[in-house]
Amino acid sequence: MSPTTLVLMWEARAAEGRGGELLEWARAASLAPAPARRELLRAPRDRVLVMTWWPGAAYGDDLPELPEPAPGLVTRPVHRWRFESVG
Repeated sequence: MSPTTLVLMWEARAAEGRGGELLEWARAASLAPAPARRELLRAPRDRVLVMTWWPGAAYGDDLPELPEPAPGLVTRPVHRWRFESVG
């Protein structure tokens, strides 16, 4: 079996008018160890998505993920997904 890359997705929706603050919070949040790649995206309704790439990781591996933001910064719990590359 060839090595895979695991991609972790973290998505949150900011409280009304706090999209910029959530985006900056996600940008400043550190992960140790750092992923091979990290991408930050935003969408309407103040949603923020962070994707991290972990080459050689397996689906069940324990990897660092962004935590829940402070209460009041988001409107609901964070959504998290894991995907394996299928090159």
